[in-house]
Amino acid sequence: QVQLAESGGGLVQAGGSLRLSCAPSGYTICISTMAWYRQAPGKERELVASITPGDDRNYADSVKGRFTVRKDNAKNLYLDMNDLKPQDTAVYFCQADHRPVPNPPCSPYETDYWGQGTRVTVSS
Repeated sequence: QVQLAESGGGLVQAGGSLRLSCAPSGYTICISTMAWYRQAPGKERELVASITPGDDRNYADSVKGRFTVRKDNAKNLYLDMNDLKPQDTAVYFCQADHRPVPNPPCSPYETDYWGQGTRVTVSS
């Protein structure tokens, strides 16, 4: 019922900044908590930052103080990344939890949604 499309990845030097964007489409009323995940080469996928419908935010310790997650009224999701480090190099994924109410239109059978990812490379 929902599609997520990430953009904004690229190649930057250490200490630089990037802004990632995630644009949902479809029945966005069926989205609750949203998050950014990342997966670096040879590592497991990890949670970077999340934001609830009430704007409660959580960050991984490795990005706290450098990254900011935000959303707008249309549920576009953003990740403002500052002071980037080589260890931030990864594919970044947008994720959204599904909520089954209001029904209709929200399906009782969906679980969550994932984008296809956008690659961030930070050079030293």
